[in-house]
Amino acid sequence: MKKKLFKNYSFEFDKNEAKIITTFCKQAINQMSSDERFYTDKKAFASIVDKINADLADVKLTKDEKTRLVLQLKNNIKHINSRIQKSWFIKKWLYRSMLKQYNSIIENHFEE
Repeated sequence: MKKKLFKNYSFEFDKNEAKIITTFCKQAINQMSSDERFYTDKKAFASIVDKINADLADVKLTKDEKTRLVLQLKNNIKHINSRIQKSWFIKKWLYRSMLKQYNSIIENHFEE
């Protein structure tokens, strides 16, 4: 099996996925805004939001942006799973909806 020399970081998100990712990135930016150690993360997430808002049809991310987004999405999935274990019925229902959406994005666009 040949190893690819260059990877394609161009993604086509539908409207729902784009909205979920932009909301996720904006929340991450707000949470990181008070700490200057996360400057590069904030910059990457702001760039992702700008790219998605500019062109829904074809979003070209850098390797760093893709890596940071996937890492944060996976960490958020772990967090939601732990919250589901501790919550009651209505919260579980809400969390499962978010979990399903995040898993769908990871599986459709970022699985290798």
